[in-house]
Amino acid sequence: MRSLRLLILSIFVITASCQKPVDYSQVITDGSYISRAQDRITEVIIHDIFSPPVAARIYSYSSLAAYEVAAASDPAYQSLLGQLKGSESVSFTIPEKVYPPLASLAAYYKTGTALIFSEDMVNAHRDGIYEELREKGIPDDVFEASLEFGQEVADAVIAYSKKDNYHESRSFPKYTVTNLPGTWEPTPPAYMEGIEPHWNKIRTFVIDSAAQFKVSPPPPFSTDPNSDFYKLAYEVYEGVNKASKEEVDIAMFWDCNPYKMNVKGHVMFAEKKITPGGHWMSIAAIASKTANADWKKTAEALALTGVSLHDAFVACWDEKYRSVLIRPETYINQYIDEEWLPILQTPPFPEHTSGHSVASTAAAYTLTQIFGEEFHFVDSSEVNYGLPVREYDSFLEASSEAAISRLYGGIHYMPAIEEGVWQGRQVGELIWKRISTKPENLAENN
Repeated sequence: MRSLRLLILSIFVITASCQKPVDYSQVITDGSYISRAQDRITEVIIHDIFSPPVAARIYSYSSLAAYEVAAASDPAYQSLLGQLKGSESVSFTIPEKVYPPLASLAAYYKTGTALIFSEDMVNAHRDGIYEELREKGIPDDVFEASLEFGQEVADAVIAYSKKDNYHESRSFPKYTVTNLPGTWEPTPPAYMEGIEPHWNKIRTFVIDSAAQFKVSPPPPFSTDPNSDFYKLAYEVYEGVNKASKEEVDIAMFWDCNPYKMNVKGHVMFAEKKITPGGHWMSIAAIASKTANADWKKTAEALALTGVSLHDAFVACWDEKYRSVLIRPETYINQYIDEEWLPILQTPPFPEHTSGHSVASTAAAYTLTQIFGEEFHFVDSSEVNYGLPVREYDSFLEASSEAAISRLYGGIHYMPAIEEGVWQGRQVGELIWKRISTKPENLAENN
């Protein structure tokens, strides 16, 4: 009996030793998993009602963490830590059992969770994805080693994020309305206070300072019907009154207002949407899928787009609270037509420059460098919010439409759009000149 048990045991050991190792190398090949993680972060950003600048910050650090794993796993990619302002070079050594695409996903989840409020929403999504991946055959020891390495990278990025002055800015004073002629004041229906008046004090990733690319100031404020300022306001007024269906559709597609307050009778209720940064991060993911990019190139596209959006918002917000310009809705109601309403709800911060113009142009420039000037894509970013898809033949075509949508929507004068496009272009060009994900390009830049 004992001999029989020994024989069975020996057969089991021999059989086990002859089994081929599980091949899990093709479980994660493209960027679909990191895109799904980003979609969840977007849902939480909407749920937690983060403003456009803060949302861009969340996307930038989360995608940076995912990219750093890609850079550590492939010599064809260069770490951004050490290139970005205030960051230190970190040499990550990937342990033998680590599966890099899983580690990249883990780094994204941990960093994103550290930057939002509703952690349970992200954790539940993460756990579901992890269970899905376990069922696809990734061994337990590889799984745990990958999560551990991803968390190591995330810890480094989170530590970097804590030094950008964001947490300190939470205690800075609120913006005080001056009531001076031509200056911004809260708009109906919610009359919300000015959002992020100190965002120019947040550390940038690449640009020298928030004020590096100062735009031309808006025309002098005037209520004279013959003045340039009155004519700009009247252009907005007439544009909304005579808007075509296509112009209305464009305005609604690029609305991206994270907190729209609806009023029906005596009832007020909020409608929450994707932010401008969230829209462009979605476009980056769509472009990666359209280009059949692998997980590393997807992480690269998301990281560089996130960096571009972050610095664009810092530059834009610096100008917003420098000029503190009155919004078209306020001006038109006071000096042209007190019953007039814009197509889009006016967001709660000063007018000049247009945030969508700056951020969209910077993101579009970056994506053009990655995927090329002629790149057809179907933008389905707004489908979940009840809007149809729109198609574009280039990223700059999309960003131009995003910019002019603010005039169609009645929330910006034309100079804010034109100067915003210029400002976004400057931000995008400088980022591409100063940092690189490719070692050979970094050597050229230096």
